[in-house]
Amino acid sequence: MQITETVIKVNDEIKRRMIDKLLDLCGGSFNGKTVAVFGVTFKPNTDDKRDVPSLTIIPAMVGGGAKVKVVDPQGRHEGEGLLPGVSWLDDPYKAARNSDLVVILTEWNEFRGLDLKRIAKHMQTPHMADLRNIYSAHDAKKAGFAAYVAVGRPALLAD
Repeated sequence: MQITETVIKVNDEIKRRMIDKLLDLCGGSFNGKTVAVFGVTFKPNTDDKRDVPSLTIIPAMVGGGAKVKVVDPQGRHEGEGLLPGVSWLDDPYKAARNSDLVVILTEWNEFRGLDLKRIAKHMQTPHMADLRNIYSAHDAKKAGFAAYVAVGRPALLAD
């Protein structure tokens, strides 16, 4: 039982650290920010939402005053009931338009081949949190992102 409780505690701490990374990218507050979230499911090609980070991260952003736009190829049906207060879109480019932050939470193939230049160009503030390590800081910088964070990789932070 102690092992299970420890695993749950560690997983919750990881989610909290992810939220802190997102807060840093938003200048310390979600209030008034627009965030595009790519993926809410546990893994690609499923609608599974068992203990997914999105169920902690997205409510924290919405509760902090962010406008959140979500894109997920299969997660919308169940997600609409679990994630109130978000807008659902089918197109990641439309979701990113005028956003302050793009957050990748699920490594769907649809998100692996995005035109990062196109996304950065149309954002209010070109910041990315790639929490699935699909891209690199080099790719993000080359595409025009002013800030980029990932998990366990070097970050690109705005001056």
